[in-house]
Amino acid sequence: MSVLVYTENWDGKFKKLSFELVSYASRVAEMMNTSSVAISIGDVAEDELRKLGNYGASRIISVKSPGIKTLDSRAFARVISEEALKTGATVIVISNNNQGRSLAPRVSVRLKAGVGAGVSKLPVSLDPFTVVKRVFSGNAFAHVEIRSEIKILTLAQNSFGIIESQANPTIESAGTGIDRSLFNTELHDVQKQAGKLLLTDAEIVVSGGRGMKSSENWGPLEELASLLGAATACSRPVSDEGWRPHDEHTGQTGKIIAPNLYIAIGISGATQHIAGVSSSKYIVAINSDKDAPIFESAQFGIIGDAQKILPVLVEAVKAAK
Repeated sequence: MSVLVYTENWDGKFKKLSFELVSYASRVAEMMNTSSVAISIGDVAEDELRKLGNYGASRIISVKSPGIKTLDSRAFARVISEEALKTGATVIVISNNNQGRSLAPRVSVRLKAGVGAGVSKLPVSLDPFTVVKRVFSGNAFAHVEIRSEIKILTLAQNSFGIIESQANPTIESAGTGIDRSLFNTELHDVQKQAGKLLLTDAEIVVSGGRGMKSSENWGPLEELASLLGAATACSRPVSDEGWRPHDEHTGQTGKIIAPNLYIAIGISGATQHIAGVSSSKYIVAINSDKDAPIFESAQFGIIGDAQKILPVLVEAVKAAK
């Protein structure tokens, strides 16, 4: 018996997301009196793999193959399923991001496993196995009972945190001979975006809504984001008006993000918007309407005109730096 955690990598490097997953899986393993096993798919160096041991992984399975150059859900799900059976995993932990939401259902079908999607806390019970997840756009919690022998948990980003727990993991190689026929896609070219921080990777996001009044008023917001090393975002009405590009739209119908800090400027906080940012660790709201719904989700709020407050914030950050 074990807890298997799939650790996504970016160009051979792990990010906070993977360390949070291993931290969570290790705590679940402790509850079950077993060990946590991390699986990495792709070309990751040994010293990078060993970092997973800093968060409790006692064993690391490294799956490398010349055929693995990009994500293919069909092939990756098969690899994860096979290793789960080999390690006797009764719980599999995957991130609740785009990749995880693609993999979890496929692994579930292969292993006849129940899925707890978007869990945000440790299981509240092992018998019956019960997990907690946010529902109703983050306004409530639900307790979900998983009755299958094998359980799959997709962890909401920034819901658990990183816990260091030194281990001396063993590293094993596996799957070097993956059948290329498993792959449905073939990578021909990679063109990376440069000069702009991606929303899904950003630890800090500065976002604007209709309270910014027009596209010409975005200068101070962009300056604040630059000073904070943050990505810029916007609400759906802003992208619909053409003030900002559609790839900056966050919300239920846009990008789902989970930064450490989300600064919402001139955003009222409609349910659809909050659904996309509710996993943020801290939300700071700036709005002239003291009754704006955004203040119900924010840990910190400033009531006032964004056009007057933004320049003051910019100067304050400059002074602090």
